[in-house]
Amino acid sequence: MEVVYNPYDPAVNDDPYPVYARLRREAPLYHNAEHGFWALSRHADVSAALGDSALLSSDHGPVLDPAAWGPQARTYLSFVAMDPPDHTRMRAIVSRAFTPRRVAALEPMIRQIARGYIEEGVERGTFDFARDFAAKLPLDVISELVGVPPSDRADVRRRSDILVRYDPQGKMADTGLKSILSLGDYYASIVADRRATPRDDLVSALVADGGLSPEEIVAFLFLLIGAGSETTTHLLSAAWYWAWRHPGQRAAAFGGAITPWVEESLRYDTPAHGIARRLTGAAEWHGVRVPADAKVLILIGSANRDESVFPDPDAYDLGRDTSRSISFGVGRHYCLGGPLARLEARVALEELTKAVSPSYEIDPDGVRRTTHGNVRGMVRLPTTVAPA
Repeated sequence: MEVVYNPYDPAVNDDPYPVYARLRREAPLYHNAEHGFWALSRHADVSAALGDSALLSSDHGPVLDPAAWGPQARTYLSFVAMDPPDHTRMRAIVSRAFTPRRVAALEPMIRQIARGYIEEGVERGTFDFARDFAAKLPLDVISELVGVPPSDRADVRRRSDILVRYDPQGKMADTGLKSILSLGDYYASIVADRRATPRDDLVSALVADGGLSPEEIVAFLFLLIGAGSETTTHLLSAAWYWAWRHPGQRAAAFGGAITPWVEESLRYDTPAHGIARRLTGAAEWHGVRVPADAKVLILIGSANRDESVFPDPDAYDLGRDTSRSISFGVGRHYCLGGPLARLEARVALEELTKAVSPSYEIDPDGVRRTTHGNVRGMVRLPTTVAPA
């Protein structure tokens, strides 16, 4: 039977890796006529495709779903949905504000926020790790960086969720459109406030730089607060879940192997497991010609399980070499927030191992995964913990 890959199939969403393995073996260039895309699954092809922004354009955004695909993607995904020269200009300006020094300075604040949520979880004994910890921590960190007050954060999370949901039919409810518009108005009010009264936060730095229009700053905030916090959310949940599933690796993690825990979780269950691109001209892969303007899905999640690069790739192994993992992309679109995501994950997992016994439990029947076409992660992760 020929391999069939449909990212909207619930069974594939639950566990895409057997299908990815067949794609790499049998159909390294795969065509899904129903949903109108081609897919690359081997590490070599994925790395090359991510690095070739001239052939594979970002100008329709990275999201496969029809509602999000198109030139309008830059409105809420900022420079992630741009090519040079716009991408070069915007990324350079944002990078000046989003400096390594500014990111490193967040560590004490990240640690304080993490401790607060962990203490709440330990006190309760049973809590939802995904909802009550992994989703809240990154949003709080980004909110502190940007300057969103604590009183507004729950509402910002609720309204930004629409950006990371999908509808394979390409339809979006009126409530979803209203949510996005209201969120845009809220971000615009933050920009206007910082223009009038600068503070020591990222938005004030972007306003002071003067290189971005208010509309461009708002688009960047959509990216940063919405999609930007989601990667860390799913990374934390993956690390917690897969360590639970593999007691030997959990012992290593709780024994101090925090950085390997982060890196192997990124490889093993990559949060951004598919990135879409528009083909600027006809191209050929594996003897098959793909026409210009085709939608190409670059399967990072498959590349990170490629047996030609990672021995025994389906083993969760904190001792492996993850240096060729491409979880945050390649080339000019390498994730600007990657260092922050790694910092948040390291600090959060350090604090968890200090406060929580390694004998924690997860209710597997209560685990629920996101149904986003490009992103893989858990939205429900019921956990029972005891103090360390």
